[in-house]
Amino acid sequence: MTEPVLLVQREGPVATLVLNRPRKRNALNAELRLAIGRAFRELAADDAVRVAIVTGAGRAFCAGMDLSEISSGGAGATGFDTSVAGQDDLTGGIADFPGPILAAVNGPAVTAGFELALACDLILASTQAVFLDTHARVGILPGWGLSVRLPRRIGTARAKELSLSGNALDAARAYEWGLVNRVVAPERLLPECRALAQDMASCVPEVMRGYKRLIDAGSGLPLADALLRERHAGIESARAVSSEELAARRDGVMRRGREQTSRDS
Repeated sequence: MTEPVLLVQREGPVATLVLNRPRKRNALNAELRLAIGRAFRELAADDAVRVAIVTGAGRAFCAGMDLSEISSGGAGATGFDTSVAGQDDLTGGIADFPGPILAAVNGPAVTAGFELALACDLILASTQAVFLDTHARVGILPGWGLSVRLPRRIGTARAKELSLSGNALDAARAYEWGLVNRVVAPERLLPECRALAQDMASCVPEVMRGYKRLIDAGSGLPLADALLRERHAGIESARAVSSEELAARRDGVMRRGREQTSRDS
């Protein structure tokens, strides 16, 4: 029986999507792109799922586009036709998922695989992770957001250094540059990702989703406009919760703080 190209594992409110083409280093062929988009749309429609994790099977996160599929084409198909098949499904599915998406980068994240990681809300990396943008070496400009998201994460000059050279960025330097949130030992990557995802999932669901939208929208606005947007959102949020609900949530926050302090001491 043929293995599915994408595995979806659920643990309470957290769903983990595993790119499952390890022999191809999880390269994105049309079937996998369509599967990722379809999975995210199904998860978005399930109110029980609040946070998602994306990772790769085997030793790679994602080696980028499946160039063998693109070069082989098909009857009447061009490389472009093959390369864009399922692209809108993938990018649209990720964009429409309302909760946080964590990339657990367990190995190389190359070009389109790098773009996939950047499309997630934050990145946790194994010490074996490495990031490469080979667009300039392959000879095609990016189309999935790498030239837009990478400079916003690490700054324009550093993004140019990576993208215009095609050189690799290891996990330690990626953390130093602010590309990744954490770097952990390979065996700790998924446990740490899942623990953080569970922390996020334990927040008030509609507020967590609204907060993600607020941050995403504000990051693309001038400061004054972003502050005004936040003020309006804050007023609407405050009006929507009763004083009794707020008191109960505050008690929960204080209890959690005491537990964390006791655990860390």
